[in-house]
This record gives sequence, structure tokens and C-alpha cells, in this order.
Amino acid sequence: MKLAVKEDNHMQQQQTTQNQNMQMPPTMVSSKDQMYLTDMLTWNLTASKKAHFFARQCQNQDVKTALEDAGRMHQRHYEKILQYLNRNPNPAQPS
Repeated sequence: MKLAVKEDNHMQQQQTTQNQNMQMPPTMVSSKDQMYLTDMLTWNLTASKKAHFFARQCQNQDVKTALEDAGRMHQRHYEKILQYLNRNPNPAQPS
């Protein structure tokens, strides 16, 4: 019985440690990750432009407001990703 309790406690400690580690992103970005982030940058820029374009065409004020909000959200995401890429310009090279 004591062995089972010790094993259970050990497993809980491992899970806690793993959960704590998962909250922090890795300190390095691989080439593949950087390419994906660049794709995300493009997607958000395109979505922002389209939302603003359609908002200008819209007659319904509620729809226009929703499109403008969506466009601003995608613009914020674009800017955050761009800031991250500018701070971390060199991807980690596989060894």
C-alpha cells in the first residue's frame, strides 16, 4: 500500500512539472516553426485586408462593425507575430 501511495505521489509530481513546463514556449524557433509563423503572418494580413475591404462595401452597420472588429483583430495578430519574428530573426538550425 505504501508503495502505491509513493508511486501515485511521484506521478502527480511529474504531471505538475510537465504542466509547468508546457506553459512556457520553447526558447528557440526551428526553421519549420519560422516558416509556419511567416505563413500565419500572411494569413492574418490577408484576413485583415479582406475584412476592411468588405466593411467599406457594407450597408448594414452591425455587419460593418463586426467586419471592422475582425479586421482590427487580424491586424493585431499580424503585428504581434511580426514583432516576434523581428526579435527572433535567426531560426535554430537542426544539428
